[in-house]
This record gives sequence, structure tokens and C-alpha cells, in this order.
Amino acid sequence: MDIRRIGHEEVQEVHRLMVDVVSRLPSSALFSMDSTDYLYTRVQDHGEIYGAFLEERLVAFTVLAFPGVGASNLGREFGVPEAELLRVAVLDATVVHETARGHGLQRQFHELREERARAYGCLHLFSTVHPENHVSRRNLEDAGFTLQFTRPMYEGHLRHCYAKRLV
Repeated sequence: MDIRRIGHEEVQEVHRLMVDVVSRLPSSALFSMDSTDYLYTRVQDHGEIYGAFLEERLVAFTVLAFPGVGASNLGREFGVPEAELLRVAVLDATVVHETARGHGLQRQFHELREERARAYGCLHLFSTVHPENHVSRRNLEDAGFTLQFTRPMYEGHLRHCYAKRLV
């Protein structure tokens, strides 16, 4: 599979893949869908999106967010000092189509996003996951993330909140 950075012109394709995959989940609480506006913002200013392509067809994507000092910065909830909020990155949504599962894409995406966060000088990586998403939880823990707390987020849906300090 070819993994490459997503550009502005591919955001609609990313959104279609997300809607398609999420439509088959057993519960809407398992994944918090992003709007196209959110995705465009990640491509333009506040992050990066990477896609995995199989024969030129998008089969998976992942989002790395740089939340800045805004209210949505998870760093505050984890106790990050205000002076370090610009050095926070969030491993945001990852979606893998059923036909592409089992190839280690989530692990590859974790490695890529951590590498990119380091390149941007980030010190803190955070991620959230539904408690019943055992595969994503295991992948985060295998990547060195530690569970910090669990609380309702994203319209009241329970999420485990993970952190990793980059040195």
C-alpha cells in the first residue's frame, strides 16, 4: 500500500470513507465523526492527514492534529503547562476499510504521526478511544501510550484518554 499525505482536493474522499466505514459499526458511540470543515482545517493549518491507497483507491486514513492554544487542546485536561500547549499533538481519527484490515496500518500510522509530531517539536501526544475498541487500545499501548483517565467526551460518549511524552 502507498501511504501519502492527503491534500485539500482529497478531503471529500476522506469524509466519504469515514461515513462508509462508520455506517457499519455496531454503535454510533464507537466513533466520533468529523465534519469536512474539521478535515479541511487539519489539511490547511492545524495538522496533517495521511491516506493509505491500494491501487489508487483510498482504503484508510489517519489524522494528526496540532490544536494550538485553543479550548480544544487536550493538553489542558492532562495538566500540560500553558507554555507547552503549542507542543501538543493529538492522534486523532483513524479509519481503515474492512478490506484493508490486518495489514498493520494503524501501527504504521502511529509511527508516522509520532515521527511528524517530533519533527514539529512536540513534547506531548494524546489520543482518545472508546473503551470497547480493543484493537485501537492495544495499538496505542503497544506504541507506548499510557491510559490516564476515562471520561465522557464527544457528545457524552465514554472515552479512554491516552498520553505519551516525547523526549
